[in-house]
Amino acid sequence: MSNEICLIVQLLSKNQRSRCPAGSPCRMGKKVKKEAEPPPKDVFDPLTVESKKVATVVLMLNSPEEEILAKACEAIYRFALKGEENKATLLELGAVEPLTKLLTHEDKIVRRNATMIFGILASNNDVKKLLRELDVVNSVIARLAPEEEVVIHEFASLCLANMSVEYTSKVQIFEQGGLEPLIRLLSSPDPDVKKNSIECIYNLVQDFQCRATLQELNAIPPILDLLKSEYPIIQLLALKTLGVITNDKVSRAMLRENQGVDQLIKILETKELNDLHIEALSVVANCIEDMDTMVLIQQTGGLKKLLSFAENSTIPEIQKNAARAIAKAAYDAENRKLFHELEVEKCLVSLLGSENDGTKIAASQAISAMCENSGSKEFFNNQGIPQLIQLLKSDSEEVREAAALALANLTTGNPANAKAAAEGDGVDALINTLSSKRDGAIANAATVLTNMAMQEPLRLGIQSHDVMHALLGPLHSANTIVQSKAALTVAATACDAEARTELRNAGGLEPLVELLRSKNEEVRRNASWAVMVCAGDEPMAVELCRLGALEILEEINVSVSRKNKFSEAAYNKLLNNYLSLKYSQTGYLSSSNIISDGFYDYGRINPGTKLLPLKDLCLQEPSDQRAILLINSRSSDVSPPPSTEDKSSDVGYGRSISSSSSLRRASKEKTNFHFSAGFGSPTEEKSEPTSGRNTAVSKSTTKEKGSRKGRGKKEEEKVKEEEEVAAAPKLTGEGSLEKEWFPPSDPDFCVYVYEVTKSILPITNIKEQIEVLAKYVAEKMGGKIPKEKLQDFSWELHISELKFQLKSNVVPIGLIKKGIFYHRALLFKALADKIGVGCSLVRGEYGRAWNEVKLMSESRKGVIGALPPLEVYIVDLMFHPGSLINQPTDFFSPLLWQALPKFEFAYKQTLRHSYYGEPEKKKELDVEKRKGEKNYRSADIFSVLP
Repeated sequence: MSNEICLIVQLLSKNQRSRCPAGSPCRMGKKVKKEAEPPPKDVFDPLTVESKKVATVVLMLNSPEEEILAKACEAIYRFALKGEENKATLLELGAVEPLTKLLTHEDKIVRRNATMIFGILASNNDVKKLLRELDVVNSVIARLAPEEEVVIHEFASLCLANMSVEYTSKVQIFEQGGLEPLIRLLSSPDPDVKKNSIECIYNLVQDFQCRATLQELNAIPPILDLLKSEYPIIQLLALKTLGVITNDKVSRAMLRENQGVDQLIKILETKELNDLHIEALSVVANCIEDMDTMVLIQQTGGLKKLLSFAENSTIPEIQKNAARAIAKAAYDAENRKLFHELEVEKCLVSLLGSENDGTKIAASQAISAMCENSGSKEFFNNQGIPQLIQLLKSDSEEVREAAALALANLTTGNPANAKAAAEGDGVDALINTLSSKRDGAIANAATVLTNMAMQEPLRLGIQSHDVMHALLGPLHSANTIVQSKAALTVAATACDAEARTELRNAGGLEPLVELLRSKNEEVRRNASWAVMVCAGDEPMAVELCRLGALEILEEINVSVSRKNKFSEAAYNKLLNNYLSLKYSQTGYLSSSNIISDGFYDYGRINPGTKLLPLKDLCLQEPSDQRAILLINSRSSDVSPPPSTEDKSSDVGYGRSISSSSSLRRASKEKTNFHFSAGFGSPTEEKSEPTSGRNTAVSKSTTKEKGSRKGRGKKEEEKVKEEEEVAAAPKLTGEGSLEKEWFPPSDPDFCVYVYEVTKSILPITNIKEQIEVLAKYVAEKMGGKIPKEKLQDFSWELHISELKFQLKSNVVPIGLIKKGIFYHRALLFKALADKIGVGCSLVRGEYGRAWNEVKLMSESRKGVIGALPPLEVYIVDLMFHPGSLINQPTDFFSPLLWQALPKFEFAYKQTLRHSYYGEPEKKKELDVEKRKGEKNYRSADIFSVLP
């Protein structure tokens, strides 16, 4: 049985010796018959013991007698050689602890036998763990001393080789100085000592610190000498060690200086050493990274040899290492040129079809390197790209990553290759790769998609494969390279409104905006680029601003170190496509900022304040804040289209009767209406109000009704009007209850657009167009206002009535029939944009606004030569509608506005309290109003105007 041990030991006393008793014949010189002598009384008689139990022998390890210890160790060594089970038995019996003491025993035989046991036992994982705990490494290293026997060297190095497999033991060996004696033993005459030593060194140099120390100890020459050994295992371990240490530049230089490259080439040229070619190629691949070594390999014909191995070998590992060497060599332009002349591309394409994943990866990496050569790039257009696309479908993540890298390099700056990849059914494979577990594969796949999207037909194909949903994962990645490439792909693919909408619906805007906060410069730059592209239309710009993109970009652009051209461009793009916010923040719209339907003037807001969307503002209850002016020329489902055949008797251009005119009639008669949240037609309010405020208003309205019964308004006409108005909601109520929200309609503004398009657009003179349009705007907003009667122009009351009737702070611009500076300026800008007249809109202080136009000076007309600069004129819409003022300094005189704030405040407070149930304060505020009017007149603020 394996757990039995046979040990025969003869136990003798040290004091045992031969003695002649007194009076014996030998003392007397007479020959007599020799008799057996009895043993001395103080001497233990020899005892021969035969033991078949290992436990008994383990107990003998504590004996003080060298011979017993030596024989017990010898028996345990033979027992341990029989298998792993016996090693575990010795561990259980506690043999390791006493054996560690014997490593430093004075007797050489005991010390040798104990070392032999540890050389065998150290291959057991549990024994290794106990040896680390007992800290026996130092004792084992001591056995490598030159004065020790070769056998001790053999088994001590074997013990260290077994222990160095684990990191903790590796650290102990290195820290206790084990590397130096191991390097010395590489020159031992015993092949087993060499083998064990180089194996231990190979394990140790996996750690960078050990590699650095190896260079200091000049270990390269003795390792190279092992390549000449007659034992293949020693040569193989030496090559593996060189394969690790040549990852460091200093070691590569030492290898070159010691003619190591020549030895490697000789091994590759020797067919009998084909079992070493794999590792030799690995070392050569590392050495090629050094330019000096590269030149040396070129001179010795090593590059052609590499290509030969890659083409002709049938061993996958040899092909893999040869391809790795080609890949590293191809980073040099001269080598790429040489490889191209040798048609290395054909070899690499054939390697892509290998069954070995390592070979596929190495070939893909070599193709990536060869892409720097334009000729190679063209070759792979027809051969290589289809194979790489197939590799994208591999089960191996490493293979997919390498194939994606090759495709990324092939398609960068090469539209033909990008088209070939798309035609080779690469889009599906690339989009699937975006969900890979490896960041490199994701980043490379995103790069290929970006390269493809540079061509519009390919971009449309990518968009049809739901790329925006696939990009969500990369946009949420924690890897900055993946984030950067994903943002760049968004910038390349979100050029169309449909794609941007898809990205928004997929929830891609939120992570994209978050990337603007990145500390990585490239991520910030590409995210800014993507935001700039996504802000290509107003809905997307509004959504991006809602998510905080504008504030983040503003913060970035303030920083000198963080801002970039794309962040500045993205900021401007957001504002230019969200003109409502731009005008509220900057107070300026240029002639290139074309007002579109849905624009609203909220008034000035402070930096950092978010502008609520129009829908939210429409749903708010009316308050005493400034009216929000809305521009909307879209026709409503309820309101009929403008008709030019209407028989209305309005002065000027003739207006069609619309729901807004019905509203005004209802307003004149104080009929109590309210508007739905979507600003449909008004509906008659029930007689029982639901709030105290509405109760007060209802009472006052009832009184006014009673007082007007005798004023010529027939009851039948009144009822008819109310029925017409009340019938309108029936049209809007048809269909689904949850209809898409639309901004409030403005039929009057639609009429304005129609009229100016018909009457002003045909005018050929730009100045005349401006003058006529200014008069038109002034007429629709209450006409010309003399300066001295401005204070009597009760526009605030009119606006407050509209807000009250609409039950909202949002007032469509067409409903306003009494407007001052900022109402008229906005209407002028909106209509001018509709007919293509360039003008800017500027907000001043205290609610003032004006329009600026650029015209050629009359004095410069007809002058031959360079085109003179255009002069800026301000359009007068109030006092002399149609006049153009070309002296802005006079128009913006401080006297112009200094008397207005107090008067406006008092007047607005009067209106607010009269409309919202606080009439008791009206008298007090009237006093303030009169004072304000007096100051207003005395300032003579409009005297500067022509």
